[in-house]
Amino acid sequence: MKKKLLISMTMVLFLVTGCGKVAKLENGQDAVVTFKENEISVDNLYSEMKDRYALSVLLDMIDEKILNDKYKDDEEQKESIESQIESMVQIYGRGSEANLLQQTASAYGVTTMDGLRDYLTLQYKRNLAVEDYAKTLVEDDEIQTYYDEKIFGDISAKHILIKPKTKDGMTADEKTAAEEEALKKANDLIKKLDNGEDFEKLAKENSDDEGTKEKGGVLDPFGHGSMVTEFEEAALQLKDGEYTKEPVKSTYGYHIILRVSQKEKPQLKTVRGNIIDDLYKDKMTEDKAINIIALEKLREDYKIKIEDKNLKTQYENYLTNSKNSARESD
Repeated sequence: MKKKLLISMTMVLFLVTGCGKVAKLENGQDAVVTFKENEISVDNLYSEMKDRYALSVLLDMIDEKILNDKYKDDEEQKESIESQIESMVQIYGRGSEANLLQQTASAYGVTTMDGLRDYLTLQYKRNLAVEDYAKTLVEDDEIQTYYDEKIFGDISAKHILIKPKTKDGMTADEKTAAEEEALKKANDLIKKLDNGEDFEKLAKENSDDEGTKEKGGVLDPFGHGSMVTEFEEAALQLKDGEYTKEPVKSTYGYHIILRVSQKEKPQLKTVRGNIIDDLYKDKMTEDKAINIIALEKLREDYKIKIEDKNLKTQYENYLTNSKNSARESD
């Protein structure tokens, strides 16, 4: 048996037996517990712990070493972990770290805040590994199709937003009336544009978008994914200098869009990474076992070999059962 791999278990045994004199059994083994006509040795305890807990501890140790090598700590990670802890303290600890640790002790076996940070850091880096694996599954033809169908040159535009004046507690009829009033106002503004009135002047006087109102409705240039779908599609259908002849409905309200100009479509090589960042998310949902597979592949890349036969069998069974369970739950 490769007991050296099970450092955490060995530490538990060390704490149990202590660092001073240890009672010896007749067979020479250290005693953990003795009682009338019987005893429990260190090896007895180790064997039980190995069968029940060793694989989980071992995988945490392996993954921690691999992931700390692959992903160095950075500020984004630290901010994410501290944000999680802050939320956990409020939600599960009711504002108290001590209360939170009572919860984490039973859920994760974590009894200190530093231990919780280590646990969350491991999960954070495991998630990074899964995302990176999912990105490798994105095929070149998928990237090309996405580029051909969805990527376009940045559009410069102006808009006027009219929000329905709805409030909490309104009846369905009242909300419908507010929607109709907003739609009528948007249509009236389009008529004013048709009659030659200035777009920016109308935006300053009427738009409900506080971020662009004072600028005459001028938006920052945008590409695919920067705007809600309805807005993006409407802007693409316009020619430079044209505005929408009907209000564009979105979750924000009714938009009147004036397209100013559009840049040339960027080359594929300059947006390839952004496309992969969009497409890999689909891969994350296509196979529910991707979390298991990604970490399995990473361990293989690092040439991890479990020498202990029992633990190796446990690991193989864990992989098979975990994958099947994840896929059956789909």
